[in-house]
Order: sequence, then C-alpha cells, then structure tokens
Amino acid sequence: MKSKVIALLAIVVIVALALFGVSLFEKNQGRGELAKRIFALGSDIQPASIEELKASIAAYEKRIEKHVEDAAKTGAYWKILAIRLQDRGLHGEALEALRHAIYYLPEDPSIHYRTGISAGIKAKSIHLFPGMENIERDLHFYLAEDAFLRAIELDSRYLNPRYGIGVLYVFELDRPEDAIPHLERYLEISRNDVDAMFVLARAFYMQRRFQEAVNLYDRIITLTNDDQKKIDAQENRQQIMAQMYG
Repeated sequence: MKSKVIALLAIVVIVALALFGVSLFEKNQGRGELAKRIFALGSDIQPASIEELKASIAAYEKRIEKHVEDAAKTGAYWKILAIRLQDRGLHGEALEALRHAIYYLPEDPSIHYRTGISAGIKAKSIHLFPGMENIERDLHFYLAEDAFLRAIELDSRYLNPRYGIGVLYVFELDRPEDAIPHLERYLEISRNDVDAMFVLARAFYMQRRFQEAVNLYDRIITLTNDDQKKIDAQENRQQIMAQMYG
C-alpha cells in the first residue's frame, strides 16, 4: 500500500513540475517543443521511497532551470549574430536571426526595434518592376511597423523605435498623422535631437500645419552647429513661408 501511495505521489509531482516547466517556457514562446522535452525528462524517474522522490524532484528542478538558462543564452547568441549581420548590411539574413532571437527572448524591446530597422531597409530594396505586385514590399513595411510598435509597447521610454516608426510613417507609408505623436513623445525626452525635429517638421508640413513646421525649423536653426543642417532648415523654412504668404 505504501509503495502504491509513493508511486502515485511521484506521478502527481512529476506532472506538476512538468506543467510548471511549461508555464516558465511559455514566457519564452517555446510552448510545444520544450513541453515535449520536459515531459521526456521525467519519463525515467521512478522513485521507490519518499527520500528518493525528494531527490528526484530536486534533480528534476535543476534540469528545468538548466533548460531555461540554455534558452536565454541561445536567444542572446541569435541577437548578437543579428547585430553583426546588420553591421555588414545583411538585413535579409539579420531578419532570420532576429526571428530566432524573438523566439527565445520575446520581451526584449531592442530585438523588436532591430527587426523594424532590417524590415524597413529590406522593404526599400524590393524594386517594383513593371507588372510586379508589391505584396512582398508591403509585408516588410508591415513587419517594420509591427516590430517598432511592439518595442514601444514593451518599453514606452525606449526612444529608438519611436524615431524609427516616425521615419517609417513620414517617408515610406505617407502617414504623417500617425508619426506625429511618436515624434512629439520622442522630443519630450530627447529635447534637442535635431534629426527628430526635421522628421516632425516634415510631418507637420505634410499635414499642412505650416506654422508648427516653421517653429521647428526656427528651433533647429538656433540649436544646430552643423552648417548643412542649418542651411537645410533655412531653405525648408523659406519654402513654407512662401506657401503661407505667397
């Protein structure tokens, strides 16, 4: 009777630990594959006494933690590989590496941001020859938008994806109204970023919010020490003033 109770208890504990392992990994997106591995780990545990059962539980927990640790390291390696590929301009290959990195580290906002960068660049490299549909290009732009938004969702103070999506909306997707709140939020935190001001001024201009665009160009002219940027801001300001007053 005692042996039957111990065996039943062992089964209950193994199943509970297996479910615990699955729950841990769900946070890392590997639901199906690791679930199989975790259940497999317990298949050889057949304790004959309470002491052996306790020892088996301790060993099993260590094996679960090792798998979680290995998954985190694997995600970090994929992220490093993606960064190296991006540095060399290999954005198609970088996207594949980033896909693997997200599988292991789904809540790392920097991985989503980098996915947005590579997807946007990849989209612009897809030429629309006569008679060709632009589905692939649109899909990459959609991926870029989705990745930037996910990065912002994970960390609302992370500035890079706000700038990235601002550029995407203004210069690629013709959606300046969607860019403005992201760029304004960006400049609330990084108040003197001249490049972001240029993009926001362009968005204002596209929305025919001319005075707000002029005000930004005035601010750029005051802030920047870059002669070319100062010239660009002055020329853009003059063009808008001409439209406003003829």
